[in-house]
Parts: sequence; structure tokens; C-alpha cells
Amino acid sequence: MTDRETRKRLLQTAFRLFHEQGYHATGVATIMREAQINPGSMYHYFESKDDLLLGVLRFALDYLRPAVMGPAEARTTDPLGRVFSLLALYRRGMKVKGCKLGCPIGNLALEVSDDHPPARDLIHRNFENWIDHVHRWLESAGDLLPTGLDRRQLARFVLTVMEGGLMQSRAAGHLGPFDDSVAQLRNYFDLLTLRRAGGRKRSRQRRAKENRQ
Repeated sequence: MTDRETRKRLLQTAFRLFHEQGYHATGVATIMREAQINPGSMYHYFESKDDLLLGVLRFALDYLRPAVMGPAEARTTDPLGRVFSLLALYRRGMKVKGCKLGCPIGNLALEVSDDHPPARDLIHRNFENWIDHVHRWLESAGDLLPTGLDRRQLARFVLTVMEGGLMQSRAAGHLGPFDDSVAQLRNYFDLLTLRRAGGRKRSRQRRAKENRQ
């Protein structure tokens, strides 16, 4: 196995364990055992567990598209439909896990952001990376959404719904809170598209009236 492959396996293993067990509860020995590497290899790549955490968060920036956004995009060509395809993927993950674990980045935000500034910056970058993808979908929706709508703010709102819904479903032990949150987001999107459609209809009526005069 090459150095690159070993490093990737170490990062993937740490990412999974931090998600399953939490950062503070996961020991370096456990990571090495699960990744099947020796201490020499571990400390060849990372000086400490904190350094490994930063590596995991950088890894997550590149991992997002193939693991999450790509599959959501592949399910539909509708840019607005992709938003709900994405949320459905998170729902499926929560269902499989029995409403446990939640979002790996969201969990780390709660656990380490306050006392680990470098990690906090990378967690923020991960959230912004997620928002970037959804923002691009919303931009590609064109005139399906109202003119003048701040689509990046809307993308951030989608993230807020996802993270908040997951957290509440973890607390409740069932998917109801997540489903309720997504249902209201869908209602909001429907209102936005209806508002835009109504605006187009009024514009056509106004032009028709002007042409008759």
C-alpha cells in the first residue's frame, strides 16, 4: 500500500470513528487499530490527535462531493429537486442508524469548536462548502425562483433545516422532527415558485394590455 493510500485510510477511519464515538471519546490507539496501521505510520502523517482532527476536516472538504452531493445530483436533474434529494439522503442515513449519530460535521461543531480555533475555522469552511453546492443548484434554477431572492441565504437556510432537523430527531429518537422541518421547507419552496409564477403571469398580462392599447 502506498503512503497516499495509507494516509487516506487513516483519515477515513478517523472520520468514521469521530462520527460514531465523538472526538474526545476516540483514542488514538483505537484509530490505529481500526485503520490497521502502526504508531510510526500514524505519527509520520500527523503530529498529534489534534493534528489528525485538522486532517480529517480537510479530508471532509474533498469528501463531500463524491459522498453526498454527487449522489444527490445523480437522482434528478431538477435543481430544486436536488435540494430535497439531498435531504432524503440524510434522512435515509438517520433511518439506517436508528436516529443516532447525526451529521459528522455538525457533531464536531458542537464538540470542539469552542476550544479548538483551527478546527473551528475548518468546520466553518465545511459548512460553507456544503452551502456552496446548494447555492449552485439554486442559481441554476433560474427563473423558477423570484428575482432578487438571495439564493445563498436560502442555501444557508436549507443547511439550518437539515442540521436542526437531525439534532431534534436524535433527541426524539424518531424521524418526526426531521420530516416536519423538511415539510415546512418544501412548503416555503412551493410558495417561492408560486410567487415567481404569479409574477410572470402578471408580466404577461401587463404586456398584453399594453399591446392592445
